[in-house]
Amino acid sequence: MVAQKIYDLCHAEQTVSSELAKNPTEAPGEIAKRLYGDEREKVLSSDHFKDYSISDEDLERAFECGKWGPTRPSKLFLQVFHDSIRPLAGDPLSGMLSPPLVGSCGVNPMTVIGPLPDICRHMSNCIARAEKEVFLATNYWMNSDASKIITNSFRELSRRAGERGEKAVVKLMYDRGNPKQVFNNHQYVPESEFVGGAVNLPPLKELPNLELEVVNFHRPIFGTFHAKFMVVDRKIAIISSNNIQDNDNLEMMTHLEGPIVDSFYDLSLNCWYNAMHPPLPQLNNPAAKAAIPSFQQESHNTMFDENGLLRDLTGQPLPKVGTEEDRQPNDHSTGFIGMSDKDPRQTPEGGNLSKVAEIGNREHLPEHTGDDPHWDADIAGEVKRAQSVLSPKESETRMQAVTRHLNTTLQKDTAGDAPECDPGDEMITMIPLPAHELVPMAMVNRKPWGAPNHSCVHVPQNEAFLSAIRNAERNVFIQTPNLNAEPLVPAIIAACKRGIDIYYYVCLGYNDAGELLPFQGGNNEVISHKLYQSLNEEEKKHLHIFNYIAKDQTKPIHNSKKKRSCHIKLLIADGHVGIQGNGNQDTQSWYHSLESNVMVDSATICAAWAEGIRRNQNTHIYGAVSTEDGCWHDHEGKQADGAIGNKPGHLSWLKGITGAIARVRGAGGF
Repeated sequence: MVAQKIYDLCHAEQTVSSELAKNPTEAPGEIAKRLYGDEREKVLSSDHFKDYSISDEDLERAFECGKWGPTRPSKLFLQVFHDSIRPLAGDPLSGMLSPPLVGSCGVNPMTVIGPLPDICRHMSNCIARAEKEVFLATNYWMNSDASKIITNSFRELSRRAGERGEKAVVKLMYDRGNPKQVFNNHQYVPESEFVGGAVNLPPLKELPNLELEVVNFHRPIFGTFHAKFMVVDRKIAIISSNNIQDNDNLEMMTHLEGPIVDSFYDLSLNCWYNAMHPPLPQLNNPAAKAAIPSFQQESHNTMFDENGLLRDLTGQPLPKVGTEEDRQPNDHSTGFIGMSDKDPRQTPEGGNLSKVAEIGNREHLPEHTGDDPHWDADIAGEVKRAQSVLSPKESETRMQAVTRHLNTTLQKDTAGDAPECDPGDEMITMIPLPAHELVPMAMVNRKPWGAPNHSCVHVPQNEAFLSAIRNAERNVFIQTPNLNAEPLVPAIIAACKRGIDIYYYVCLGYNDAGELLPFQGGNNEVISHKLYQSLNEEEKKHLHIFNYIAKDQTKPIHNSKKKRSCHIKLLIADGHVGIQGNGNQDTQSWYHSLESNVMVDSATICAAWAEGIRRNQNTHIYGAVSTEDGCWHDHEGKQADGAIGNKPGHLSWLKGITGAIARVRGAGGF
């Protein structure tokens, strides 16, 4: 049930952001202590989480704890939300934001599923188009081609602000381990430290019209700042899976607008903790009172037909966003994993993005890069440019264009071996949605926990993941680099035993060294083998595990090769409740790191995400692992080059030391 303490917290008038607006020079951390007490090291014991039954009265109380806009959330969404706020009884800030802002609503004008630079391109355009302020949070910032795309946007924002006769405020957070963090977790970073070297931000003299301030946050020993999000002008929120560094990963980013942005804003303040110099200009301008910026632009809906019509992966019409049908269990988002009689690859007119692919074929535009910036005025312009880059050049096949695009700075010469994709199955990295109504959304985050133990497990993020699996009626889809969190394994087994189809994608060899340490859970093959061994033959039919395979490949490439990896973090339950963000399904994310994730209640949004997953990788075609040993094998029965398999050996923990060091300092790419 929703305890009275939680109910009262969610109905309070004060939040950290509302109180800071009254006194902008005060430190958000001090406000949080005043409102919620200094409970950073407090957690509820497992005794409080033995009974997960939910009555209709409990659901109604949960409904009353959010500000859902014009639509009532679905039963499944409310079940997950109900369970996710239970930890607030122990620590009101266990989700890293003020309780009145946890349950909200918003819209999703665009999602990006593609190589890391594609996400940096959209972030940079949003920064350049900012009017007043930018708050950017990332786990790891490294001088790279990716960071150059972002720093160029700082320069462009400064230039544009100067033309307006104004100054814009930029706050940047990252996690780069520093011994001083033993005494103060939130370290202001002076210009002398962030200019040049491994960070290489522009000197302030090159940003005359920006007020730039940087904080380096880590909670020793293991409390990594793993969040990756951005808030622009308190009108746009972006949550993503990627750090700001060069790598070979496929990543995912969700662009959000509407009242949910106020939740991200409050999250930003609680993460920053320190006083701000200067304060953010938009403290008194909540997103809940503003228009939806992207949907005010006439160009946005030109990307869709006259009815804004969307279809699922098999060509079937999707419900209108925000309607009752949009919040019902369905198979729209799982057509690409065998839950439909129709093969989406044989349906050229199917899917949401046919017109987007056509847009890119009309004109060849230069790519927006760190060395050659090309700024776009709006999302429609970005989509056109991105799809143009993915269109074949002269004498180039479409699959060769995909290989060219996936070959970023680290793997320029990787060759593809996948056959040409079918019409209607083109890679589309920027996935727009037409203007739609506000849909229920909630933040399901977790606070950092530095102690070397597993005490801090009952947090909003973990309770949301478990609740989605426990309460799903049809199916659950998960994509994550690693899956080994101890509480997750029995939850998956229980779901399969009750007939729920579980589909999950993991990346072969992702940070194997770190995962092989004691108490870290083990590598992906160990867990998949354990899961299949726990099920009988009938129950195994409900568990479908895949290794990630890139769009231009026919077999998985071990992460150690740094050629084709995947870093996406996504869960979709029953086709309409989706959770996307930073949290991996591994031990570090479940027990230690500060994580941020957004939960949405919309079949159409989830279907758009699922179509991007299908279009932009070949995992569903070639990636299934064996139900006998949990490992991927080629047609000759061989495992992929570099694979450790499900028996890594008694001394495997020795390999874990380097991975653990990389994790603590934020360099592990996780």
